Amino acid sequence: MDYDEMLGRAVEETPDIDERGSRFEVPDPEVRPEGNVTVVENFQTLVDRLNRDEGDLLKFLQDDLGTAASIDEKGRARLTGDFKQSRVADAVTEYTDGYVICSECGLPDTRIVEQSGTDVLKCDACGAITSLGE
Repeated sequence: MDYDEMLGRAVEETPDIDERGSRFEVPDPEVRPEGNVTVVENFQTLVDRLNRDEGDLLKFLQDDLGTAASIDEKGRARLTGDFKQSRVADAVTEYTDGYVICSECGLPDTRIVEQSGTDVLKCDACGAITSLGE
């Protein structure tokens, strides 16, 4: 068997990859009203999946939703006010796009680092450095 035949065989036997980013899926926020507060039940799961500090995500949600928020003893986010699931999901998606996903390669393999006194998003996959929120 020559090289071209082996290469053809290898390509045929290689499984197809459905989509580039399919290994990274952020779960939908599970929200429920509790009096005048909206509780994000799976807040810790979101924080873990995004690989970010819970305080960073909570602050973003506060700013984006225009409300006060806290984390209770069970690790749930408590947002003051009545917010629909879709509105909280939109805020989490906005955070993910601006503070987790690399704008160059589209992968989530990033971390927030300080560079020249400014926080930037550094991608461990492609090496890109992007200012936050872009």
